Amino acid sequence: MAKRDYYETLGVSRNASEEEIKKNYRRLAMKYHPDRTQNDKSAEEKFKQIKEAYEILSDGRRRAAYDQFGHAGVGAEGAAGFGGMGGMNFGDIFGDIFGDIFGGRGGAGASQRGSDLYFTLEISLEDAVFGKTAEITIPTLISCEECGGSGARKGAAPITCSECRGQGQIRIQHGFFTVQQTCPVCHGKGRLIQDPCSQCQGRGRRKQNKKLSVKIPQGVDTGDRIRLSSEGEAGEMGAAAGDLYIQIQVKPHTLFERDGKNLYSEVPISFVTAALGGELEIPALKGRVKLSIPSETQTGKVFRIKGMGAPSVRGGDAGDLMCKVQVETPVNLTARQKELLDQFEKTMSADNKHNPKSSSWFNKVKKFFEDMK
Repeated sequence: MAKRDYYETLGVSRNASEEEIKKNYRRLAMKYHPDRTQNDKSAEEKFKQIKEAYEILSDGRRRAAYDQFGHAGVGAEGAAGFGGMGGMNFGDIFGDIFGDIFGGRGGAGASQRGSDLYFTLEISLEDAVFGKTAEITIPTLISCEECGGSGARKGAAPITCSECRGQGQIRIQHGFFTVQQTCPVCHGKGRLIQDPCSQCQGRGRRKQNKKLSVKIPQGVDTGDRIRLSSEGEAGEMGAAAGDLYIQIQVKPHTLFERDGKNLYSEVPISFVTAALGGELEIPALKGRVKLSIPSETQTGKVFRIKGMGAPSVRGGDAGDLMCKVQVETPVNLTARQKELLDQFEKTMSADNKHNPKSSSWFNKVKKFFEDMK
């Protein structure tokens, strides 16, 4: 009897995606599974055809051969193992369909990689800008030196779990479902330790405070992370260690605030310096710098000093130092100083050109009250 077209068997088009093929296969396998169609020979035959079609179309190489040459292109391999289902258990087949839902088969019995660790490192702004090497101590799990991480006494070795035969999982039949569960004997490890190591009591790992040197690159900022490969917890039974992630936290600075590559600082100046101009020596992280204040400088004016900011961890030019001047009102004046200021104010009031902002504001206030009448 001529074989039915595989695409027709699964009810999909010839250009169907892998996901469409898989979806229809699951739906039809559920419908025609022998556990649901008790003693129905036609349904059992239909199920065999569905399984055969899926095995061909889910394999890229065999699907291409089938598309080009039809059933001749896949030959006997398309039907291999289907005579009476080749001794295959229906529960095993159905387990393949839903393996990804109920835990799957991948990784069963494999030793578990060690956990990643996270450490917050608080540093100064200077260290963030210039970089440094910091010494840290972290509590972690290291591989036991006595047993090499196996958990077994030196000279002995773990044995394969007889319950799951080293798979780490067991299969339980529930009607037409086959569910995979973690083996209750070896707890998913696939191996048992009969003669445990005296140093780690069979755990293969032990606690230790580990000291590490961490190189902090120039330009790091709060929120940046440094990854140290394989410096996390040791894996189980000699498996690979996890990674250590250093989270950077930059402490507040007394003089500077940082925004990206730029540094910001407030510089107080006297009203005499603001009016007449002058030169100040101000601090920067890279040393002292000169700041020239032009005459008639207003409070809030920002001056930029190129290249005196922070570098970037990604490279490129350093940022700038942004200096915002604040004109300071003098306090604790003597009688003579007050007298001089009063005389000075009288000379200023004779001509509005010395205070253009004040004159403009008073004109607006005057108009505002006039409009209210």
